[in-house]
Amino acid sequence: MVVDDSMVARAVLSRMIESDGHFDIVGVAGTAEDAIVALSHVGVDIVLLDLEMPGAGGLKSIPRIIQAARGARIMIVSSAAEEGAEETVAALAMGAADTLPKPGTGRFNGRFSEILIARLRALGHAEQPQMGGRVRPFNAPSSEYSLRSMSADPISLLALGASTGGIHALGTFLAALPPVTGVPILVTQHLPSAFMSVFARQLGVVAKRPAVVAGDGMILVPDTLFIAPGDAHLTVSEEAGERIIRLVHFPVTSGCLPSVDPMLASVGAVAGRTGLGIVLTGMGRDGVEGAAKLVACGGSVLAQDEVSSAVWGMPRAIAEAGLAAAILPPELLARRVASRCLGL
Repeated sequence: MVVDDSMVARAVLSRMIESDGHFDIVGVAGTAEDAIVALSHVGVDIVLLDLEMPGAGGLKSIPRIIQAARGARIMIVSSAAEEGAEETVAALAMGAADTLPKPGTGRFNGRFSEILIARLRALGHAEQPQMGGRVRPFNAPSSEYSLRSMSADPISLLALGASTGGIHALGTFLAALPPVTGVPILVTQHLPSAFMSVFARQLGVVAKRPAVVAGDGMILVPDTLFIAPGDAHLTVSEEAGERIIRLVHFPVTSGCLPSVDPMLASVGAVAGRTGLGIVLTGMGRDGVEGAAKLVACGGSVLAQDEVSSAVWGMPRAIAEAGLAAAILPPELLARRVASRCLGL
């Protein structure tokens, strides 16, 4: 379904999507209210949503659209996704799976079409029976993938990695985590540099703890979120008895910048058995190499389950590699972390 108040945008987006041959446009709407009504009559896999529309608007309507869509992924396609970082991060935090800046209606061509189709393919089918998706119970992955044993040692360092759909997953995880754990938390989320300060501010509010964009040489502090900047990998090292942030820029296999791999590898090298990594929703395989190094050092890795993931790519790679100690939705992953934190 395409939801945009511009008739031209609706027409052009629909032509782009249908020309691929893998998608069908089952509905269009000019307002969020019209989309919610239409979604009560038709099942969809993906909703393309503009943020700037008359009436309630796209941003405020995201929770109601998600509820009406019954498992469909919400992809923001809006000029505000580029111009208003605050709105974009807010949309992702409210449950949108992905965002794509919309070019002017006179420039709907070229690379935009290719990127749009690639993103839609990554989002895939909705997790709902009427659309042919599979709804699994939360404990189903345990029987499908070999799980590793997890150390019972208290955690001294926690690292979270995510991509598509990650802002919402991170918010859910951190909101379910006790506000005092005594553990520094590293975060690598695939986002451009321009979004990082807004992302850090909003994530800190949800997490109810300080959140900063990491700088080289920062000393790790318990119960603080250290977020990778958009132009460097976030790693940690131990120097003169202190654990400090080191920002590095070397190329990685996944091609991501920032990448989850260097972060998890460094947690293993510094924390060993007391290091814990969590890989949340995202496309691709970023994190699997770093997770292997973390596990080899005695640490543990947890992965988000398929049903709760916007794109089950990164956590699936962890599961298929046999590196996960648990495969669960974010709120249950938070319980596992809480059970290993000092004083809990």
